Amino acid sequence: MNLDQLRTLAAIIDEGSFEGAAYQLRITQSAVSQRVKALEAHVGQLLVRRESPCSVTAAGSAMLRLARQVQLLQEETWQELSPGPAARTITPLAVNADSLATWLYPVLRSAAGWSDITLDLHVEDQDHSSALLRTGEVLGAITAEPQPINGCTVEHLGDMRYLPVADPLLAKRHTTAAGVDWESIPALRFNSKDDLQHDLLRSKGITASAPAHVIPSSEGFLDAVRAGLGWGMLPQMQLGTLISDGSLVLLEEGLHRDVALYWQTWNLESARLTRVTQAIREAAADLH
Repeated sequence: MNLDQLRTLAAIIDEGSFEGAAYQLRITQSAVSQRVKALEAHVGQLLVRRESPCSVTAAGSAMLRLARQVQLLQEETWQELSPGPAARTITPLAVNADSLATWLYPVLRSAAGWSDITLDLHVEDQDHSSALLRTGEVLGAITAEPQPINGCTVEHLGDMRYLPVADPLLAKRHTTAAGVDWESIPALRFNSKDDLQHDLLRSKGITASAPAHVIPSSEGFLDAVRAGLGWGMLPQMQLGTLISDGSLVLLEEGLHRDVALYWQTWNLESARLTRVTQAIREAAADLH
């Protein structure tokens, strides 16, 4: 294997296609194909699934991790040896949508001043983002997984507190003398991986509930709750004054869920990764 082959593998996954990789690397699509075939011949295994978008096989995951690490360390080594401005490297990170909509803004603000990094954010549920580290698709991830993935370091960032809230009129229509009728009040769900609402219902012994509307946007999710489409678990940080001014109501006092967040990143001596980690650590000081 050589550096060009590894760089090409990473470009295919970043761009999702051989054509996109060719455009990024400024070579022909035929050259991209030849490099990948040579790398697969050397390894003796299929590395890339030719689909839309392209993805890595199990063997490809190991090679992709190597490609990311080599590319990052190579750029930093060249920077030490060569004067002048540093070349930008793509830095793929996995973040959950609620963090991106709330406490991660200072990280973006800091990244605006970094001339050697191009952020490539993959929005993924915190319970599933660690899978992107395992496949080598990202260099670091905000995740709910406390155990370090092989080859990674992990640190606890803090907890995001979620509250069950609804539009006052919706809550009133589904409230009886005994309290909220959890089985009749419509719910919201971020996507198929979002179990916050279902977990709360299960904790109350409710296995059957009203249908849930799917709203795959943190901002849109809040708007849908305010519109009375359904109730949802929203980050306390996102609510601001919406409860105190009566725009939304808590469905049950004292009911909440704290989701622990961790930062996992590859264990590399990389100045760029260290800078990203420090920015995330400082921004996470606002977590519960």
